[in-house]
Formats: sequence, structure tokens, C-alpha cells
Amino acid sequence: MNNKIELNQFVFLNLRLKKNDSMNKLSTKILVVIFSIISIHSIAQNSDTYDQTLGQELNAITTSVPFLMIAPDSRSGAMGDAGVAISPDGYSQHWNSSKLAFVNQSMGLSISYTPWLKKLVDDINLAYVSGYYRLDENQTLGAGLRYFSMGNINFTDENGGPLGSFAPHEFALDGSYNRKLSENFALGIVGRFILSNLTGGTGVNGSEQTQAGKSVAVDINGFYTRPMKVSGYEGNWAAGFNLSNIGAKLGYTEDDKNFIPTNLKIGAAGTIEIDAYNSISATFEINKLLVPTPPVYWLSGDTLPNGSISDGISPEYIYAGMDNDVSIAQGMFQSFYDAPGGFKEEMQEIAYSLGFEYWYAKQFAVRAGYFHENQYKGNRKYFTAGVGLKMNVFGLDFSYLIPAGSFNNSPLSNTWRFSLVFDLEAISNQ
Repeated sequence: MNNKIELNQFVFLNLRLKKNDSMNKLSTKILVVIFSIISIHSIAQNSDTYDQTLGQELNAITTSVPFLMIAPDSRSGAMGDAGVAISPDGYSQHWNSSKLAFVNQSMGLSISYTPWLKKLVDDINLAYVSGYYRLDENQTLGAGLRYFSMGNINFTDENGGPLGSFAPHEFALDGSYNRKLSENFALGIVGRFILSNLTGGTGVNGSEQTQAGKSVAVDINGFYTRPMKVSGYEGNWAAGFNLSNIGAKLGYTEDDKNFIPTNLKIGAAGTIEIDAYNSISATFEINKLLVPTPPVYWLSGDTLPNGSISDGISPEYIYAGMDNDVSIAQGMFQSFYDAPGGFKEEMQEIAYSLGFEYWYAKQFAVRAGYFHENQYKGNRKYFTAGVGLKMNVFGLDFSYLIPAGSFNNSPLSNTWRFSLVFDLEAISNQ
């Protein structure tokens, strides 16, 4: 027998808000905040069919607060969302704070703004501000604040009567300490507080009250760079990693908490100085969520080979994969070997970025990149492009995202970012 069920779920917070009359506008807004609605296919009662489809069906890993994974700045946003190993700048606080130990200026400030999912809704946006301060030759402090706004929602009761309005929002506040351990290598650590308030305490399904989700997390990262020479051209190469968002689960009710997007980025980059006016850089980066993969269950009511009847949700009725209701530490390690489809599916969970950057006279930059995510793990595939202008005391950057494939259907269409970078040391010296 080849039974198939499709479960429409929001790839977001597992908030489980039902779309009834009183919550219609809220549910619609949350639907738009999601990258897309996914269909999870479960095949049951035939082990041969299971085996044929494992690793070939949509099995996206969902977390709470996915806004933490949105690239906030235009430079990396134009280079395929790659930033862990590129040269240090004001946005290193987000990508790899240890790079701040190598910045040339004593202090700086960066501001960025991104209208998000503009193709669907015009009032969702991400704002980001970060700064750094050099303590001495080897030590640098950094700080960052990202604010994700979802516009305004008008609540109504079952009769359409007004119950007030609310502006769903999320933010993350973090600080970092970064230190050179040698001339070429630095380590950094980031502490982060996360708050996600999507309902303002509005009850779900008319009964259970919701609350703002809160969590704390840390990042651990490193950066290595050294000079190199290629075919007579001077340059440098670098490698970096960032193990980010290692922290407590976050939930919106007392009994329902979900993993935050603990993530591992590893990348490398190289820069060649063609002459006194022209330079070109390239970077490659891989990315993997360190969150357990959802297992595949026998369907509720199935008779298993041992004669027991499946309830479709208990760990003992998992057909393939592993129970994902585990601790944070276990979930991080388990994420490397728990995919129901085995090694093939584990490899599908690795996304990658490729980026290029050209500078003329260290004042004007042109950038391009590509981001790829497997079709069964989110299916984000897009090209990026952008430009940058660097003045004496500040810089301007702009980037644009171009979805690969069905341009007209992607909620990421028409995504652009605008960033400002200020050299506070240069400003203070004027």
C-alpha cells in the first residue's frame, strides 16, 4: 500500500496558530514571514516505498527565530551571503567577530537596512547596527543589534470586532571579545540575548496564552590570514569558522520549545593585488545547521512488523532517523548523523556560498555571488550582485538578490540591502 499524506506547516516557529476568524490576520502575517509553505510527504505501510523515497522528499529542518540567519549587510549579501572568511569590516560582528582583531581602524560603526519578502508584504524589514572598539594592538570589543519588524496586525474576534493591534517583532543584542593569539590568528566569543514577540500574549485557539520567546546564546569563532604570492602577484589568503547561536531552546508557550538556529560556517578567501589600482577577491563557504533532522514516522494506525499499532508521533514508532526531542548538546552532535536518508541526506543539509569582489583604487567595488541550498532542505537558490563606494570617513554598499529558476514565484524576489559603514577614528581626527 502506498499511502501519502501532505502536512502544510510553516517553516518558522512551530507556533501552531490556527487560522480561524479571530486570528486570521495574524496567521496571514506569520505565513508571509515564512520563507514559504512547505509540504512534508510521509510514506507509510510499505518499507520498500519508504526506502525509495528517503532523502528524496522535503524534510526541511525548522527552528525558531530564523531571522538570525538572514544576512544583514550589503557586502556579504552581494557575495552570495558569504562572510566568514572575507576581509574584516564593520559587519564582522555578525559573520565572524574574531576578524575584528585585524581591523585597521580603532573604532567603527555600521548600519544596514533590508526590506524582507518585499514581493509579498511591504512592511517587513530587518535593521542592523554594529560597532567595534580596539582596546590595544591585540584586543577588540564588538557589539551588534538586529531588529526584525513584521509591521502591524489588527486583532479581531470571531464576529470581526476589533480587539486592538500589535506589531510583531524580534531582536537580538550581542557583544563580543576578540583577541589575536598570533600575528596571523585570532579567536572571538560572542554573547547574545534573543527576544521574539509575535503575538503580544494573544491566546491561541481561544484558550492557551502565548508569551514572548526568550533565549541566550554564544558564538565561538576564529580567523586565520597570511600573505601569499600567486604568479608574481602579491595578495593574501584567509580561512575562518563560526559556530553560532549555541543556546537555549525558545518557545511561545510553556510546553512548546524549539531549537534556535545553531549553525556552523566554514570558509576560505583569497585576494590578489593586480596592480596599485586593481584587486580581486574570491570566497567559498559552506554552512550547516547543527539542529536535529526530523525523523520519518510510521503513520498513525499502521500495523508494524512486530504487531504493534503506531501512533505516528512516539519515538518508538520512528521508521528512519532519530528522535529529535533531545538536549542542545546532543542535538548538535546528532545533527551530523541523524538524517533519515543517511549520508545522502546529510550532504543535502550543507548549503554553500560563492562570492567575488573587485576593487578599483580601494574606492569603488563591484560584487557578485551565488547561494545554493538543496531542494529538499529549503530550496533557496539565488544569484546576488552589488556595488560599494568607500570615502574618507564612510562607505556605502548596495546589494540585490536574483532568485535562480522561477523568478516570479520566489518570495525572495526584489530583495535589496543598503548599508553604511563609518570610520569613527577618521571622523574624530577631522
